[in-house]
Amino acid sequence: MSVGPHTVPIIRQFRFPEDYPAVRALWEGAGPGINLRRSDEPQELEKKLARDPDLFLVAEAEGLIVGSVVGGFDGRRGMIYHLAVAPGYRRRGLGQALMDEVEQRLRQKGCIRCYLMVTKDNPDAVPFYEKRGWQRMDFVETFGKDLS
Repeated sequence: MSVGPHTVPIIRQFRFPEDYPAVRALWEGAGPGINLRRSDEPQELEKKLARDPDLFLVAEAEGLIVGSVVGGFDGRRGMIYHLAVAPGYRRRGLGQALMDEVEQRLRQKGCIRCYLMVTKDNPDAVPFYEKRGWQRMDFVETFGKDLS
């Protein structure tokens, strides 16, 4: 099945486990910016879904997953992960629609501040986020550590 160029995707909540293979393939084919780790494996995503499943969204067109975004909320701050849009659907407002929806859902949970990270190999993403009102935080350094 091919996705038509004029198909309007619907945005819905991610369904586990049935959506996982398509979302994983979308992330793997997204190009720079999405670096998959152990936290993206099915058993780890189940933990995320137990906390706030309504913040893991996909865009679907003709039965195919063509976009995704993962939001998180710890009760104080929000975080955005893995915004991805299939190449044939880029520059048509789908990334904007996914971000609008996840930001609205975060606001409904009481989130007043949200963060996201853009990898250095994905400079094209910066103008997208800046147009949406996201601001660089040049005063912080990002650190990571595997705990197991």
